[in-house]
Amino acid sequence: MDDHAAINRALWDARSAEWVESGRRAWARDEISWGMWRVPERELQVLPPLAGRDVVELGCGTAYWSAWLARRGARVVGLDNSSRQLATARMLQGEFALRFPLVHADAEHAPFRDGSFDLAISEYGAAIWCDSYRWIPEARRLPRPRGELIFLRNSVLFSLCAPDSDDAAGDRLVRGYFDLHRLQWSDDHSVTFSLGTGRLIRLFRDNGFEIVDCVDVQAPADRTARFPYLTTSWAHRWPSEEIWRVRRIH
Repeated sequence: MDDHAAINRALWDARSAEWVESGRRAWARDEISWGMWRVPERELQVLPPLAGRDVVELGCGTAYWSAWLARRGARVVGLDNSSRQLATARMLQGEFALRFPLVHADAEHAPFRDGSFDLAISEYGAAIWCDSYRWIPEARRLPRPRGELIFLRNSVLFSLCAPDSDDAAGDRLVRGYFDLHRLQWSDDHSVTFSLGTGRLIRLFRDNGFEIVDCVDVQAPADRTARFPYLTTSWAHRWPSEEIWRVRRIH
């Protein structure tokens, strides 16, 4: 296991109890919504038809996204790097009487055969906690030909404006655009990843993906910010999250 995967596994194992109640609330919601601002899928319209599709969630956490997809007829497998997050997911499966496989593994080394799925999806999860140059090539081999990869990540603009402190992102750039890749945070020593748009598009091309859609997520003006590093006013004015949908060419 690479050092960032071990660091992040320890972090999420230690923090898993903090996410039980939010996971339970998400499992209880029927409507699919995206990101920290919970923007409804009915507004963004990112997802393809799900009924009868084989889907893997890369970095599922408490697996509420997997639950939403399973309720819509998808055959879902949830994968996560944290055994304690998966323990919460199993508990919630029992509470909500909805079962699907859960796999303890790093999304950079997913233990699945090539072409096992129609869709790979990640809301945060692998999209920020795994190295883009490792998890995207791995995600490319998982879908069948013409299968898709959909993921939500922090926007490039937020990554450029978010200071390595308790302060919220402001209206000034605090890091270089060409420096984006591995970001290590001093508060909890976690490691996240972000690539600039041009390098991300080239990575898609090099791995045989074509771009279907890219959505800049705007926070509703009346929504409450959940984390201190981001304010509602910032995320209403500028995108804090972006959703990419790409498809295997062959």
